[in-house]
Amino acid sequence: MLQYFIIYKPFQVLSQFTSTEGKATLHDLFKVAPDVYPVGRLDYDSEGLLLLTNDKQVNHLLLHPDFAHEREYWVQVEGNITEDAIMELSRGVSITIDGKIHRTKPARAIPFSEEPPVHPRNPPIRFRQNIPTSWLSLSLTEGKNRQVRRMTAKTGFPTLRLIRYRIGTLTIRDLQPGEMMELNRNTFYKGTGIGR
Repeated sequence: MLQYFIIYKPFQVLSQFTSTEGKATLHDLFKVAPDVYPVGRLDYDSEGLLLLTNDKQVNHLLLHPDFAHEREYWVQVEGNITEDAIMELSRGVSITIDGKIHRTKPARAIPFSEEPPVHPRNPPIRFRQNIPTSWLSLSLTEGKNRQVRRMTAKTGFPTLRLIRYRIGTLTIRDLQPGEMMELNRNTFYKGTGIGR
C-alpha cells in the first residue's frame, strides 16, 4: 500500500532511518513501514518539513532536475539584515558547491517585521545580547547542498537557525517538532505540485 507523510524534523536529527554515527535518526521519532523513506533531505542542523513515502515515482519526480518546485525556508540570521542583502538574495548569488562556482537562481526573499511563529528550538541558539538577529522568508526552486546557509553567508549574514516551512503548498503550520501527518495520494501529489 502506498503511503504519504509530512513530518516536522527536529534540530539535530539525521534525515534517514539508520546511522553509524550514533546520532538521532528519523527511526527514533517516527514509526513507519520499513519501505517508507524520506524524499530529499534536510541537514542535521536544520529543522522543518520533510516528506516520507514508499511511492518511488515521487522520488523520481520531485528530485528530477527539470522539476522546479518551490521550497520556503524561514531563516534566522545574525545581524539586522539589510535591503541590499535582500535584493542580492532575490537576484541570486555566487556560491561554491563541491569546489565549483554556482550562481543561484532568482529567489523570493522577504524580511519578517517581527519574529515568525516558530517553536522553541532544543537546544536554543546561543543568545548574544550585543548582536541582533533577524528573520526572513527565502523561497527557492533549487536545492543545492547547504544552499540557504551559503547564500546568507555570502551576503554577510550567517544563518543561525534554518526551518523549511513549505514545499509546494504543504506546510508544517499544524505540526510540532517530531510530529507526523499522513496524507492521501491526491493531497500529497497536488500539494507538492507533481499532480498538476
